[in-house]
Amino acid sequence: MSALSFDGRHVLVLGERLAPLAQEALGAARFEVASAERLDFLADLHAAMELILIDAEAADPTALVGALSALAARPNPPALLLAGAHLPASLVRALMKAPRSDVLEPPFTGADLARAASSLLTEVSAPAASPHDARCWTVIGSVGGCGATTIAVELATTLSHRLPGARVALVDLNLVDGASAAYLGATPNMMLSEAAATPERIDAAILSAFAIRVGASLDLLATPRDPQAFARVNQTAVCRVLEVACQVYDWIVIDLPRHQQPWSLDVLSGSDEVLVVSELTVPALLAARSLASEIEASIPDGPRPRIILNRLASRVFGPAPSLAEAEKALQRKADGGITSDWEAAAASVNLGGSISHHRPRSKIVRDIGVLVDRLTQTAPEVRARRA
Repeated sequence: MSALSFDGRHVLVLGERLAPLAQEALGAARFEVASAERLDFLADLHAAMELILIDAEAADPTALVGALSALAARPNPPALLLAGAHLPASLVRALMKAPRSDVLEPPFTGADLARAASSLLTEVSAPAASPHDARCWTVIGSVGGCGATTIAVELATTLSHRLPGARVALVDLNLVDGASAAYLGATPNMMLSEAAATPERIDAAILSAFAIRVGASLDLLATPRDPQAFARVNQTAVCRVLEVACQVYDWIVIDLPRHQQPWSLDVLSGSDEVLVVSELTVPALLAARSLASEIEASIPDGPRPRIILNRLASRVFGPAPSLAEAEKALQRKADGGITSDWEAAAASVNLGGSISHHRPRSKIVRDIGVLVDRLTQTAPEVRARRA
């Protein structure tokens, strides 16, 4: 849409530093400009107002949440476009209640603003996303405490380091008590319980608000701890988040809860690789064998689960019988092994961050690198077979 397409449009700009860029981008519109603190303007809007641009970083968050909630409750509210980074979760929730809304994360240009405003004003559905060759690896533990989250964190971190320019996301779907955010020293911000009411509203902008940057090219999508999350978050919301993530990111690593949810098979069937993590105990190995068999029976056309043995003692890599006994219990060959390095793992968790960051010479980092090399080399073959 060109600037002329905004001719006569009624636009309210709350935020004086946003006004010059808005007037440049939407030059033919009819503007009203006020300080971002003048949220009382939202209570007295005239019916002709079509678009509201708000500098969210200059407004009081609590007052803005109340104003947006009241505005969204009105019949036929105007379109809302907020400019700001790392918006509070309460503000994202209020924004999602509006029928037409979007977020612009700085830095952005006048052209970016014009495109976002054009999309909101014309009410045209977003065009189908162009095919994106995103690859998805799902990690699931055979038993609790076997180290699946550690492996998921290290896989995502290694991918982000080894693939310059690629965008990587770590998605923690342990919605009740996920630990990936704590492992990385981050604050979870994915408000899926609120988004589940209107999952169709989840788009790239909402996903950006949910994401926490934990590396140069690595984002974390994780929910705050919530004992009722599995009951509150529906299948459609989880699948929508992953659908949008596949449009935004190049590589996605999912930390999947071992107890099956209504959306578990959807996640597994949509993955390029499924990694079942087991430690070297009889209960864990038997659970890994059963879990892998259950996945194969439930989605016969899906990816073949790979079993990864975690916390191996160094002697296991030799002709010691323990590895052979493990594979006998599994009734299949293991697809990878991660050497035990308790000191490195504990230090990294306590410091907040990946093992590759705090203990780059750890055997865990070496073995994860070998696993990443193996999986990335087989990725084209796997995708061709499933096409």
